Amino acid sequence: MATSYNTFLVNCTFQKRPSYLSDNSPHHKALLSSVFKPIMRALPEVPLQIDVPKTMTNTASKLLNAFVDSFFEFIDQPLLPSESNFAPVEELGEAIHITSIRGQIPDDFPEGVYIRNGPNPLFRGLKSTNSIFGRSNHIWVEGEGMLHALYFKKSGHGSWTVLYNNRHVETETYKLEKRSNKPLFLPAIEGDSLAILSAHLLNWLRFGEVNKYISNTNVFEHSGKFYSAAESHIPQEIDIFTLKTLNNWDVSGAWNRPFTSHPKKAPSTGELVTIGVEPTKPFSVVGIISADGKKLVHKVDLKLNRCSLCHDIGVTESYNVIMDFPVTIDLNRLLRGGPLIKYNKEEYARIGVMPRYGDANSLKWFEVEPNCTFHIINSFEDGDEVVVRGCRSLDSSIPGPDPSSNEFEWLSHCYEWRLNMQTGEVKEKDLCGAEVVYMDFPMINENFRGITNRYAYTQVVDPIASSTRDVPKYGGLAKLYFEESRAEFSMTDKKQPEESMRVEYHMFEKNTFCSGAAFVPKDGGLEEDDGWIITFVHNEDTNISEVHIIDTKKFSGETVAKIIMPRRVPYGFHGAFMPISFQTQ
Repeated sequence: MATSYNTFLVNCTFQKRPSYLSDNSPHHKALLSSVFKPIMRALPEVPLQIDVPKTMTNTASKLLNAFVDSFFEFIDQPLLPSESNFAPVEELGEAIHITSIRGQIPDDFPEGVYIRNGPNPLFRGLKSTNSIFGRSNHIWVEGEGMLHALYFKKSGHGSWTVLYNNRHVETETYKLEKRSNKPLFLPAIEGDSLAILSAHLLNWLRFGEVNKYISNTNVFEHSGKFYSAAESHIPQEIDIFTLKTLNNWDVSGAWNRPFTSHPKKAPSTGELVTIGVEPTKPFSVVGIISADGKKLVHKVDLKLNRCSLCHDIGVTESYNVIMDFPVTIDLNRLLRGGPLIKYNKEEYARIGVMPRYGDANSLKWFEVEPNCTFHIINSFEDGDEVVVRGCRSLDSSIPGPDPSSNEFEWLSHCYEWRLNMQTGEVKEKDLCGAEVVYMDFPMINENFRGITNRYAYTQVVDPIASSTRDVPKYGGLAKLYFEESRAEFSMTDKKQPEESMRVEYHMFEKNTFCSGAAFVPKDGGLEEDDGWIITFVHNEDTNISEVHIIDTKKFSGETVAKIIMPRRVPYGFHGAFMPISFQTQ
């Protein structure tokens, strides 16, 4: 997010539970008390250990469903003409052979799968509900995940076979609504406080979950397996060839909470570092998964005193990097009549650096200027400093910017923090200097994750096209050259220097926007920027979707290949390229 991002949906449960109104076991009741502790404190004490016969449970389930059907009305959220490519599409059912390609796929382009995740809501689109409790509505990052995949296979004669397929990520809640053939979950993120509270309670009582498992944000690989992720739940393993959803990945039962959309592989060891946030304590937990993906080797509560929407986590050779910024989920605030999710620029912002296997006591915190940062570009060690680069804004796009803020404050700039582990000093700078360029969805050569890198790539926001309903559109790509113009300034400086790093652009034609861009390293490449950017592109004038391949050594030049898609591909979130040899399949 979105930025893109889903990802910030609230999942208030601690254990996976069946998708129906289940029994009244002691475990069930204890869980209810834990999840709704802020609500339960305001109510008279209720005896939760009463045994209720199964027939009564079934009757209660029917009564709850009848209540929702009678008093809640689902309403389609209309799309403006400028939002037409956010509309969902149908599944193909089987892969399609692509024959229309302008230009040429490079001979040294690797075989593999380019895959992108994104929201594709069931039942024609996002919903709102009207009820006796008021109105609640889905926000723009919601919608069931759909995978869009291009398969690049090279024949013995040097020609390419390209196939395209798409498929929903079939989570438990997706299958539940699909079987019912109607929306079941009440929107529980944005709207009137009482409507959101009732949605939380009714969803939980009916299905054991506050929100759907939408799994719509990212796709990542670990130990040869592939996962779809959104930080409202644990990931789903997928078959990369059929896009079939296989199972939830709970790391052999050791991980039972949400899982960031952007886990990171630690340099050298290949371990996977993740973080999971929830709106009840423990708010943030860091986990480290073995390089073979079979074991959770470290798990630690960060002991934060608020639930920050931490969409990403950073790694260096020795450290994990934690962002504790003032975009928060707060159930107590909701009970007081405020919003569930809010960015408060008056609250503190800080970045934490902890040893790889550290704990809350070994975390070193650095106070920084209040901001909203969903995506880390990279982090690494430079002498006594830990350098963190990210896409930083002064307001939040989730659930939406403050109407009183400046027009484009919710759009992000490329930014750098240098954190001195010895002195505690913080140096901050806007990497683009005085030049106003809005960017997000950063990519790097993953071989340089956690170590010093010279280059990164971002999607470039078209602020005018994004201003209709505060939903970002990306009209181009940027290549960032970090090692040019390294002027720094301290937090105490009154004026930022005008110098900035070099930025090279690859812009699309008018009313054409991209999503899910990924860096594809060249096999045997000699330099960090040997490779290509691959991205889905959509022309809103012609309503034609394409996939573009851009040479990163000739970034502002002509597109190397334009692959014309047989169907419209909606805008989505993060993409990845998975090198795979089809000769062994």
